[in-house]
This record gives sequence, structure tokens and C-alpha cells, in this order.
Amino acid sequence: MTRNTARGIFITGTDTGVGKTVAMLVLGIHLQKAGFNVGIMKPVQCAGKDASFLKKSLHLACDLTHINPYLAPEPLSPHLAFSRIKNEINASKIITAYQHLQQHHDIILVEGAGGLLVPLRKDYLVADLVRDMDLDLIIVARLGLGTINHSLLTIQAARAHGLHVRGIIFNATRPIMPGISQATPLGLPERTNPIIIRQLGHVAILGTIPYLKNFRRQEILTQCHLNLRLIIDRVPDASASQVPRQLAAWDKKYLWHPFTQMKDWLADEPLVISRARGSYLIDTQGRRYLDGVSSLWVNVHGHGHQTVNRFIGEQLNQLEHSTLLGLSNTPAIQLARKLVTIAPIGLNKVFYSDNGSTAVEAAIKIAYQYWQNTGCSNKRLIAHLANSYHGDTLGSVSVGGIDLFHQVYRDLVFPTMAVDFPDCYRAPRGKKYPDYAFECLERFATTLKKRHNRIAAFVVEPIVQGAAGMLMWPKGILKRMRELCHRYKIIFIADEVATGFGRTGKMFACEHEGVSPDILCLAKGLTAGYLPLAATLTTQEIFNGFVFDYKDQKTFFHGHTYTGNPLACAAALANLEVFEREKTLRTLVPKIKFLRERLNLFYNLPHVGDVRQCGFMVGIELVRDRQTKEPYAWQERVGTRVCQEIRKHGVILRPLGNVIVLMPPLSIAMDELTHLLDATYRAIEKKT
Repeated sequence: MTRNTARGIFITGTDTGVGKTVAMLVLGIHLQKAGFNVGIMKPVQCAGKDASFLKKSLHLACDLTHINPYLAPEPLSPHLAFSRIKNEINASKIITAYQHLQQHHDIILVEGAGGLLVPLRKDYLVADLVRDMDLDLIIVARLGLGTINHSLLTIQAARAHGLHVRGIIFNATRPIMPGISQATPLGLPERTNPIIIRQLGHVAILGTIPYLKNFRRQEILTQCHLNLRLIIDRVPDASASQVPRQLAAWDKKYLWHPFTQMKDWLADEPLVISRARGSYLIDTQGRRYLDGVSSLWVNVHGHGHQTVNRFIGEQLNQLEHSTLLGLSNTPAIQLARKLVTIAPIGLNKVFYSDNGSTAVEAAIKIAYQYWQNTGCSNKRLIAHLANSYHGDTLGSVSVGGIDLFHQVYRDLVFPTMAVDFPDCYRAPRGKKYPDYAFECLERFATTLKKRHNRIAAFVVEPIVQGAAGMLMWPKGILKRMRELCHRYKIIFIADEVATGFGRTGKMFACEHEGVSPDILCLAKGLTAGYLPLAATLTTQEIFNGFVFDYKDQKTFFHGHTYTGNPLACAAALANLEVFEREKTLRTLVPKIKFLRERLNLFYNLPHVGDVRQCGFMVGIELVRDRQTKEPYAWQERVGTRVCQEIRKHGVILRPLGNVIVLMPPLSIAMDELTHLLDATYRAIEKKT
């Protein structure tokens, strides 16, 4: 994905022969008349001389190789035309040419080949190119009978691929009545079809181009009327400029934001996001921000991914919701089977809920009730790490150990066993990493030997403790934890809400040490960041602990209205398909290596105390004094100040106290990753 310097608009058609090139010329001339430096591009051309015609007619000096990177001699579908000359269309080459043109023009008009669903390669459509170029769309439609169906289908296809349609230009490709003056009033279809397309397609009509006998500039300016205010966002509607201000005011009046001190929020100007594309969030004023924390650790393959969009759209047309209480649905079944296939071995059953907190809540209740159901009524205690975080419902708060988040609710939660476990960066004086971590674990082993008959479960975030400040475990800790739980018959719960789905470089963090938990909690990246869905996976043995006669009343009496929602399950199925099709985990390897190498440079900054990384999970801890590890006082808000500064560089981050967190989408491009690291470095340098 490219960061635009000049704005671009992609011109597509409802069909071949609707006059896209004519519309490009007309639009280009009108924009030049309005004072814009217009550039044009026809990335893919199969026979003909459209690119040369536009270059000459608009008096452009740019090299034709940038305007038209791909030219085939035969008038065929691009996938066939280029395969016949043994040349494969590469989007990167097109984007590079586009970026070159951006440096020389205010606006770039890009003409497609045929319609949106025309294949440029067997696995790559024109619509995919529009997405990858990050361009809005103008549709050119034939003026006359038959245009309604073609136009509405094109609008539908555009939206299914996550494209933003600015509107439609209608083009009369032949005289309305041959032999009669063009001044003759339009026929009934020509007058009414645009109206019904606007109403049914919910799009703007940008103008109509009459049949042109020639392409003289003056004739185009006098006969062709286009609404430039709707076409070019540099000429905004007066009322449109009020929208961001109005939304900000409504936000302050009506919204209560989570984990946000509302006194501060009400005093500041809120950043309101209106759309997103790839690795970028876009606010109501059109400013773009690199999504450096994956919209709170959830986005996996970038915003608006075509496959996820398609799966959700197709499911929406089938079934939006049906209860899983006493019924089932197709996507929920398919996803459960898929999750069992990819999960650590031995996890055979899937229980759905809505988010990470509820996934952990369900796991705790399952573990507790399992022992009650199977006659071990003394096993009631839930163990967890002392500095853990597992969510915000009361059950998950009970196994949380971060006082800042949970202290106020202590009278509401149930007693637990908190297990001391180190932040190895801040190990006590005289203790060394990683030995101190194993020392703490052996103390836990001693406790288990004495009290295991009272402990029902042990819940941990494997390898990386996210909300605790991106704390990383030494190698071998996870495996040792699992061994202890197995030995003493304690249910081992792995909370992979944050670490799952590629964040650590593996599909699940447990895979780093070949560990299979008894219960696995999943959420966040499960749906690629699209819809709320969580899954709690268990072994067959645990599931069997709930299979009794109805009269025994040992059912798991737990569930949510939207459990197993078909739309969310469809998004999760799409997420997993993208992992397979795009070989996401394999493509992460060089990015993780690059990230590791570049992060070492942060130690050049005097107030960076520690840099922690596991895969795409990064924590940069800021300290007042590196030698003594003295932290900044909480009220100094140093992490917040750094993240506010980084917005000036077009990046969104959210800190954990004094820890700057980087967790970008797995799909982030190498140049975007470079920008993220550079911007973070400069912001820390300035604000510490």
C-alpha cells in the first residue's frame, strides 16, 4: 500500500466499450480548466492506443512507460493477453509507476481495463489493483437501455471488494437517435435510468457526457457538464467541512470511552476515524495514520481485506444470526472443525463467546465445574500469575493481578492463588535473567506439591504477558508450567487472546515450546479484527465431564445471545483462509528479523531502558534513569506524550504506562514497518 502525495481516482466501466477513455479525457480537461495539474495512467492496455491518445490530448510530458507499464498487442482479457506474450502483470510495478507520477501532478486519473471483475492474472482482478493502489472509484456507465443492471452490479462488486465509489458518469456512446441533432431531448430511458441507479445504488451522479463527434477541448468544455465538487475532495461542499466538527461535538456529548480518563478526553480534540485501508486508518478530514497497534491488537491482514469482506458479504446474504442455544449454524460448525485442526493437539471441542474476557471467563467456569461434576469438589482454587491480565469481566478480573485496572473491584471478585513471577527486567537486586524466572517457578512447584488437591486450574498468557507491559518469558518456562500442571492434575489454561494468530511468529504462542494446554482461549485476531468473536477450546476429557443425563443438572449453564454468530464465524473462516493462501506466517519471517535488527538501535536513546520483542509483539520501556531503572512517575504520562507526538508523523500507537507498544498488522509492508520504527524513534527522542 502506498502513502499518497497526489490524489488518485480510478476510472472503471460497467462493461467494455462504455467510453472510459472518453470519460478520462473529459474529466482531465475539466480538471485542467479548474487549475489542477492532471496526470493520467492506463496501467494495463490490451491493443489500441488509448494511453498515447490521452497523453497527447491532455498535453502531458510524462514518459509513456509510467503512464502505461503493461501493453499487450491483442484485444483480449488481460490475463490471457499477457500470458500469450509470457508476461505476468505485477501490481508492484504498477504502484511504483503510479508513485513516480504522484511526484509530478496534483491529481492522477487511472483507467482500468474493462470492468472491476476482469482478471489481470488468474488470481488477481482489476478490483484488487484498485484496492492495492488505495484509490477511490468512479464508474463510467453507458447512457441508455440496459444500463441499470450493469451499473448496479458494478456498484455491488465495488463495495464487496471494499472500494469507495465516488459516483457514476454516464456516457452516450452513440447518438440517441442516429441522424438527428444531438440537441434533441433525451429519450425516456436516458432521462430516468440515472435517477433509479442513484436511488437503488446510493451513489452520486457526477455528470453526463453526450455523444461527441470529435474531441475538441472547447466542445468538451461547453457540452460536457461534470460536478467537480463531488469528484474532487479539494473542492469540498461547505456543509461537508462541518461534519468532522459536528461528530467531535457529538462524541463528547454522548460517548463514554473505555480505559479513558474522560476529563482529559473532554478537554482535547478527539481524533475521529471514518474509514481504513490496508495498514492505515483515515480520519474524517482524510488524514492517514499507520495503524501501529492493529486497532488494539486485533487487525491481522490489514483493513478491508477482500477475502474477509467477501466471506462476510456472502454470509450476510444467507444468515445474519441464529441462536446456538439448541440450534446450530453452518459457519459455526465449519469454524469449530477448522480451529480444532490448527490448534495444539488434543483440543477437540470449541465453545464460542464474544471477546477475550468472556473466553477466559468461560474457561475458568469450565475448569471449576469440571472438578465439581467429576467428584473432586475440593478443587476450587484458580491460580494465576501475580502480574497478569485476562480481561474485565468479574471472573477474569479475579485472575488479574494489575492493581491499576482491578483494585477498585477487589470486594466483588473471588479469592485466587497469585503466583509470583518476575518481570525479568526488574528482577530483585542480585537476581539474574533467566535464572530468577525458574527460581520463581520452582517455588510454585513446591506450593503445588502441598496444595494441588485444592487447585482447579492455572491460567497464564503463554510466552508474552501483553497488558503487563509486553513481558517476555525465558525459553523453557512455558513447558515447565505445563509439566507441573500435568503432574499434579491441574487444568492448564492458555490465554492466547493477544498472542494467538501469528502475533509471536507462530499461529499460537504455545507452539514455540510444543505445549498443548487443557483449555485454550482465543479472541482478538480470530476474526482478523472484523467482528467480536471468542473461542474456548477444551480437550475431549474435559468435555466428557459435562456429558450426563439431563436429570443430573451438570450442564454447562453458560452462554451469550450472539454465541457462534454466523457473520463473525464467517470472518474467522476468511481469516484462516488468508493465512493459508497468502502464507502469512512464512512472509512474517523476514519482517520479524528486520524488526529485531532495527529495534536494537533504540538503545541509542538514553531513556530507553528495555526493548522486548517476540515476533510482532514489541514493548519499549521508557525510564527516567537507565542505570538505576528508575521509572517515570505515572502522572508524568510519558508514554501518552510519546504517542501523541507520533501522531504528527502519521502513526497511531497506544502505550501501556511507560511502555510503548508496537503491534502492527501482520500484513504491514516493509516500507511501512520502516516508517513505524522511524516515527517511534523520533517521538521517543523528542519527548523523553
